[in-house]
Amino acid sequence: MSTFKGQERALRADRLGTGGLLLSVLAATAPLMVVAGVMPTTFAVMGIVGQPLLFVLLGVVLVLFGVGYAEMSRHVHNAGAFYAYISRGLGGTAGASAALVALVAYNALQVGIYGVFGFEVSGLFATYADLEIAWWIPALVAALVVGALGWLKIDVNAKVLGVLLVVEVALVVIFDIAAVADPGKEGLSLHAFNPDTLTGAGVGTALCFCIAAFLGFEQAPVYAEETSRPHILVPRVMFLAVSGVAVFFALSSWALTVAAGPSAIVGESQKQSAGLLFSLTESRLGGTFTDVLHVLFVTGMFAALLSFHNVVARYAFAMGREGLLPAAFGRTTGASGAPGTGSLLQTAVSVVIVIAFAVADDKPAGDPTEPVLHLFTWFGNIGALGVILLMAAASFSVVVFFVRRGAAGAQAGRLLTSAVAGVALLVIAGYTVKDFDVLVGAGPGSALSWVLPGTIGLALVLGLVQGAVLRARRPEAHARIGLGNEAFQLEKAAEQTS
Repeated sequence: MSTFKGQERALRADRLGTGGLLLSVLAATAPLMVVAGVMPTTFAVMGIVGQPLLFVLLGVVLVLFGVGYAEMSRHVHNAGAFYAYISRGLGGTAGASAALVALVAYNALQVGIYGVFGFEVSGLFATYADLEIAWWIPALVAALVVGALGWLKIDVNAKVLGVLLVVEVALVVIFDIAAVADPGKEGLSLHAFNPDTLTGAGVGTALCFCIAAFLGFEQAPVYAEETSRPHILVPRVMFLAVSGVAVFFALSSWALTVAAGPSAIVGESQKQSAGLLFSLTESRLGGTFTDVLHVLFVTGMFAALLSFHNVVARYAFAMGREGLLPAAFGRTTGASGAPGTGSLLQTAVSVVIVIAFAVADDKPAGDPTEPVLHLFTWFGNIGALGVILLMAAASFSVVVFFVRRGAAGAQAGRLLTSAVAGVALLVIAGYTVKDFDVLVGAGPGSALSWVLPGTIGLALVLGLVQGAVLRARRPEAHARIGLGNEAFQLEKAAEQTS
């Protein structure tokens, strides 16, 4: 294996087993943040009671996506999962474009959470310590702590994520049970699963909100090089993650409708927003439980920050290794075997953006300032759009990959599911772009409705240009896109035989 000053161009294998990989992936879904934040927002903004049914339908779509995606993971083991798969199917130029889109999208998803994290931590200090601090202070501290953890061994990260995730999920499950045991005035109604609840113009946009809650399960192949049996563990973890998330969120959103009442859930969500869950738990489980839930809300966001940070660092590593970023990004650091330069890049991006939004914040400490809300909604939806497009492209690349290998007959079922998933994901992406003003809370005709999604469009175009230039000027580097460590193993073998 090629080395440079103690650094390697491959991630350390055997760091993660099924449990560690599953916890690393699920942490990005931030279950408590979804239940407390995304679900009430979807009820409030879209006015659709049938959110639990949407989670079931999206679960089906993403399982279909996962069938081909998982099969591809048996053939390609690369930390740049999405772009590696896309380059293998649609070519190196498309892969270069996907790489830049992935880097921008996952950075945006990670950075966006700092806004809500900082605001919630400042609120905890104000409530329990009677201390007013600006939101950006805990946000910057978190960025530095996440950056430090990013330099550690991935199995250490997995343990941190695992503890936070298990406790977080346990508390949500306790609420679900309490809601069923003590329902609202309408009792244990299953009205939220009635297809009639999905009629109306807001369904497409509600799908955009809900699919963002799933983001994280698709990250499993990013860690393929760090598992002992990626061809077995990666598919297993993906299906466990997407099916588990679908069931968990469907039941939890249903529990919200049961606790508040199907006829009242929209009005209560509009009235209380992110406070809805805490209001419902306080009346059923008491103030102490609700206080703990507030704290776990923060730690859950921290787990998501760390999970997305790890993914961004590994994408940067894969891109540096294949010439899409400077070579320094393509080497691991020290005894931990972590992609240290990629971790530094992600930390720097986070710090710069948080500082920029802090400068724009002219509100007193502790206020729900517009910069905080914008940081979360703008960047979160930019990231979600990018990942949806990547999933759609990956679905079609799976089809092309196996057709080119002459395996269309043997893989016919998987190719059909991939094609169906790809079309469904493109439809959701279309709704996301169409209703971006609603998603980010901008007024009709606002420039934000095209500037923000245009960020992903710009990354896509710049990536295509980079791929085309690389193909013309450095065809050998272009040919390596998507091959990952395989390319360097081939180089090593060639050097030894020459």
